[in-house]
Amino acid sequence: MHVTVRAATSAWSAFHNVRMSPNPSVRRLKTYTGAQGYVYQYYFVGKRPALVDDPEAPATEFVFDVTSDRKLTYSVSVFLPEGPREAWRQAHARPLNDAEQYAAVKLRLFRAFDELEDVKGHGRRLSIDTGLLEEALASLGVE
Repeated sequence: MHVTVRAATSAWSAFHNVRMSPNPSVRRLKTYTGAQGYVYQYYFVGKRPALVDDPEAPATEFVFDVTSDRKLTYSVSVFLPEGPREAWRQAHARPLNDAEQYAAVKLRLFRAFDELEDVKGHGRRLSIDTGLLEEALASLGVE
């Protein structure tokens, strides 16, 4: 019976293009204290291609769940458009890997935490332009 369940799960997973593992990852709630004095808790939900009709498209949308009061949690999307990624690739003669993309996105999220008084009201959709991408990755020593 156990073998049948695994086979069915694998077939379902392949059919729906869902990556399943025997030990699903546990979301780690992280904390960041912004320059405005707010303490944010957040976790990474996932990434996906931006919707075709989204103003940021073509881009990859990274989604985080965020709270600053431990009562209300809301989503913040950080868009990494293809234009800045392509500009970075041309300037550095290589594409960004997944870890570098995530690092740039996370630094963009932190910048919103530092600069915005009301992230929930004014920072639910963040974007990374070429300058921000270069700045973020340079601050990490990525060349």
